[in-house]
Amino acid sequence: MSPVIENKTFDEIAIGETVSVTHVLSAEDVETWAAVTGNLNIFDLDPGPADTSMFAQGGGQTMWGATLFSTIAGTSLPGLGSITRAVSLDFHQPVQIGVPVTATMTVADKLPDNHVIVFACRLTGVLGTVLMDGTLHVSAPATKRRYEQKDLPKVQLRREDRYRDLVRMCEDLPTLSCAVVHPCSDDALKGAIEAAALKLIRPILVGPAKRIEEVAHATGLDISGCEVIDTEHSHHSAEVGVALVRSGKAQTLMKGSLHTDELLAEVVRKETGLRTERRLSHCFLIAVPTYPRPIIVSDAAINILPDLAAKADIVQNAIELAKAIGIAVPKVAILSAVETVTPKIPSTLEAAALCKMADRGQIKGGILDGPLAFDNAIDEGAAKTKGIVSPVAGKADILIVPSLEAGNMVAKQLTFMANAEAAGLVIGARAPIVLTSRADSDTARLASCALAVLFAHAQNQGAALLKAAAE
Repeated sequence: MSPVIENKTFDEIAIGETVSVTHVLSAEDVETWAAVTGNLNIFDLDPGPADTSMFAQGGGQTMWGATLFSTIAGTSLPGLGSITRAVSLDFHQPVQIGVPVTATMTVADKLPDNHVIVFACRLTGVLGTVLMDGTLHVSAPATKRRYEQKDLPKVQLRREDRYRDLVRMCEDLPTLSCAVVHPCSDDALKGAIEAAALKLIRPILVGPAKRIEEVAHATGLDISGCEVIDTEHSHHSAEVGVALVRSGKAQTLMKGSLHTDELLAEVVRKETGLRTERRLSHCFLIAVPTYPRPIIVSDAAINILPDLAAKADIVQNAIELAKAIGIAVPKVAILSAVETVTPKIPSTLEAAALCKMADRGQIKGGILDGPLAFDNAIDEGAAKTKGIVSPVAGKADILIVPSLEAGNMVAKQLTFMANAEAAGLVIGARAPIVLTSRADSDTARLASCALAVLFAHAQNQGAALLKAAAE
């Protein structure tokens, strides 16, 4: 049975009655306070560089502490049905992040003419240090009320700044010339123009010129600074876009409003495409609001049921992407339904083989472990419960799924049920391919372009080092 909360009427409240509540202000609370109130004061969000003699210990969330008094009044004394009428508080010191504070309210007076209770308020920190004090005037309820206490919804912050960090990493890197293939919808064209505005890409718009102009006019997008190459239809757009990369005029491809199969059919064409000795694979870089860091999931878009050789390439591609975004030694979890090698589950055998291939130098640059179930790949507590001792379990940077179906379900569940953002890139061709979807947010589109810039830069650096070594 749920706990019951009960108020006190004016007549039931006695002078001298006291109620206290202790709470710890976390860093996430500060961010939530800023998100709700719009208060971006540097003392609140970045206390370290903002320290002064007045705020020597950092912080400055004084008004947050004041809300604890209204919390007591509304939920405890007087409780349900009470209304705060006036408040007078003196702020002496800021509320520190991570340090317990105690709000205490004592009934100082009762005003029978209007049923107002006058409270003496005090907020104290460790060792009884007074952070604020003053008075609160509250109208006490006239009727008795009792209700079952309800659980409050959990507030989850969407940490889009993770992708902004990707964009910031590109600020000093060369802008990529990008063949935007068939940008004949508002979302496809908008994504390219916004990426150009941030100097991530220099778009070459490949598609029916008239249709592109109509879309630009309808959406108010300025394409006057973009080169437009006129094509007849989407197949032709894919052919021309790939040819631009082969010729060196474009350094990357971006999918527009054509089907993925149309574009990739031209990419993998033997004589005129962009194939290398490496298998093409798709990587999602997924940022989940409730998870402390972005994570790469592969392959959820291209390889339907990859064999061992294909999975080895999928792993290598994902490792190279992880390195491109600054992960020096990526931790790779090879996923299955269980964490033990089981002959009846082929994905566990392939996971074990991939790990041994890494031991033998056939897969380079990362630390592999598998098979691992999803929970013990991403959660250290789950791994510990299962008794798994591993440098990867609970700390994975990359999740390699057993099949496209599994990867697609993981990515879409995180996106649509956990409010995750998913940026995507196809790797293994002569150039990175930005693979966007109509369901992608503007943030995810820009992040995908940033991934292409970072990956292309890393590949160019690697090629330069190899050339220098050969000379």
